Amino acid sequence: MDKRPALRTAPKGRGGRRTRLAAALLAALAAASCTGGVTGGPGSAGVRDPLFPRLGNDGYDVQHYTLDLDYDASSGRLKGGVTIVAKAVEDLSAFDLDFAGMDVESATVDDEPAAVNRAGDELTLRPEEGLTRGETFTAYVRYSGRPRTITDVDGSEEGWLRSPGGRVLALGEPTGSMTWFPSNNHPSDKATYDIRITVPDGLQAVSNGELVSRTVNKGRATFSWRTREPMATYLATVAIGPYEIDRGRTGSGVPIYSAIDPEVRRQTADVVARLPEMLAWEEKEFGPYPFSSAGLIVAPAKASGYALETQNRPVLPLDHFDATTVVHELAHQWFGDSVTPATWRDMWLNEGFAQYAEWLWSEDHSGPSAQQIFEGEYAKGGGDDIWAFPPAEPPTAADVSGRPVYVRGAMVVHKIREALGDEDFHALVRDWVRVHRHGNASTKDFVRFVDDEAGRRLTAVWDTWLYGDGKPEAS
Repeated sequence: MDKRPALRTAPKGRGGRRTRLAAALLAALAAASCTGGVTGGPGSAGVRDPLFPRLGNDGYDVQHYTLDLDYDASSGRLKGGVTIVAKAVEDLSAFDLDFAGMDVESATVDDEPAAVNRAGDELTLRPEEGLTRGETFTAYVRYSGRPRTITDVDGSEEGWLRSPGGRVLALGEPTGSMTWFPSNNHPSDKATYDIRITVPDGLQAVSNGELVSRTVNKGRATFSWRTREPMATYLATVAIGPYEIDRGRTGSGVPIYSAIDPEVRRQTADVVARLPEMLAWEEKEFGPYPFSSAGLIVAPAKASGYALETQNRPVLPLDHFDATTVVHELAHQWFGDSVTPATWRDMWLNEGFAQYAEWLWSEDHSGPSAQQIFEGEYAKGGGDDIWAFPPAEPPTAADVSGRPVYVRGAMVVHKIREALGDEDFHALVRDWVRVHRHGNASTKDFVRFVDDEAGRRLTAVWDTWLYGDGKPEAS
């Protein structure tokens, strides 16, 4: 449909100039269309996630991020540059990145200046020429300022978390990564990373993946990290501080690189020493470790209000550090980091399995069995908050980390185990993480997968435990 008004015919004898103007206008429109300057739309400001509809952009698929970060610990200022290699999945005249705070100094697309617009947490880049579907392009954004800390709707803090002694933890679940680099900030768009961080010499800068190099120049140390397996933005991290580094290998040969704050070394040493044992146990349960390296980042108490499964090396502050929590966060390397939820409503696939890993660890290490733990949880009254909503349907963003997602999610996993029997259950779990390794999966994908593996529909599990309201009746 063409909604432009029709060109009117000029009165006879006076139409020469008007006709020439009309011809010029048509020629200009045709030329613009040929150059690609006005082809396509602006892309969406969000991927319509049911809980975080404004996050992400479905007009392109990021392949790789290169981050160059320079941090001044005394002032708290960060200078940053991000290079994004992406593929357009539709014709685009512009596209959005998620970016909260700090100042954008310049931007380019394919080495040509791009127009920049800021609206809340949306950063829109408009290249000189449109991008065509299937085209791979490179965007660069240079920025600086003091990164923000975000207080989530559940009261927890994420983003760029500063603490005494030049310490920083950059944590991103669910939205905080956009405080320290522009990105397509939704778990459905995973990419590989190169992250370079420059800090005062004497501090460590730890990130995901493997340490490629460390160089020192004029009192500043630059750490270069590379993540070769795809990673969701919320799993990216930077930890800056006076860390002591532990190196080693797992029994299967995976390199271990752990960063332990000297303030907490003594209190955490026994559990840190068990990391190879824990990873060997999890490989037995879930299959081969999915990444090129492993480790932990152990920070002082209150450095963050929670532990987080940042890829390759989870972050655990002292007041959230014990063997059970380490087992939980390591389990996320399979459930959440390798097999990443398609939307934030699929969070129970992360937390239900990680919680159930705790139950299995207890069962195998002289603690209560998974059945006993299940029965203890089920004995709680119908008014307990674990029955507040079905684990697959957290009603709001504030509920994405609610107890039904964790505890009742684990109860769903236990009910699957009951339905299949131990041998088939363990085979199913290993098959699930193998088939979806380094990808995304939804609850619908999981339900279909389990039913196919079981050879029947587990109607009672899905209708009662996964999607049912309130406390299920005893069966």
